[in-house]
Amino acid sequence: MDGIALWAQAGFWGFVAGAALLLGAAVGYWVAVPQRVIAGIMAFGSGVLISALSFDLMDEAFRQGGFNATAIGFLGGAVVYTAANRLLAAHGARHRKRSSGRQSTEGSGTALALGALMDGIPESIVIGLSLLKGGAVSTVAVAAVFLSNIPEGLSSAAGMKRAGRSVQYIFAIWGGIALASSAAALVGYSVFQRFSAEVVAATTAVAAGAILAMLVDTMIPEAFEETHDYAGLITVGGFLAAFALSKLGGA
Repeated sequence: MDGIALWAQAGFWGFVAGAALLLGAAVGYWVAVPQRVIAGIMAFGSGVLISALSFDLMDEAFRQGGFNATAIGFLGGAVVYTAANRLLAAHGARHRKRSSGRQSTEGSGTALALGALMDGIPESIVIGLSLLKGGAVSTVAVAAVFLSNIPEGLSSAAGMKRAGRSVQYIFAIWGGIALASSAAALVGYSVFQRFSAEVVAATTAVAAGAILAMLVDTMIPEAFEETHDYAGLITVGGFLAAFALSKLGGA
């Protein structure tokens, strides 16, 4: 993709990572996947993201902006995500990633959509920011987001189907999130290329904090609910897979 403008590459890779939501949603809607398998995939995806934010996002943020910018951004991202998540949970989006049908049909469809958007935007911005490091996208970031988005889409679509949501509703949400992911990655590159290394570092850390808060609030509970004693082991497997990709495959 050397001949393609970097902003276009950012949008493309953001959409590729976001499209995994559609892939997962299709499997979750049309294939009768056991809930324990869905939860296991969710645990694996959690491990992938934990590894990516530890060795790719936080490490890069620290190298670029130092400890203060990284720490402030990390805590800030977690605070903002937690506050927004509490607000959306009060309007029916608390169980948006659950596959067991606990997503009440009385919950606000807008809240569910906004919750899914809030979960995906920080990851996509990171993809765009990665292009600021020498003009090449981070394969680790794209792979981590892609691998984690599959179980997210799968679990949520399965739960929405059990809760009585229509196929049009489900795929409208995930198709919109995939497009929003592309836009967020494009913004991550186009806007932040004008800012200092400290600002980029803080923004990367904000995304990392939001991602970690999202994992603990939404993905890990779904994983543990069904896999129980195996959740930790499966999560470690996902962590190791992303760690290997980071160290053996480069960024």
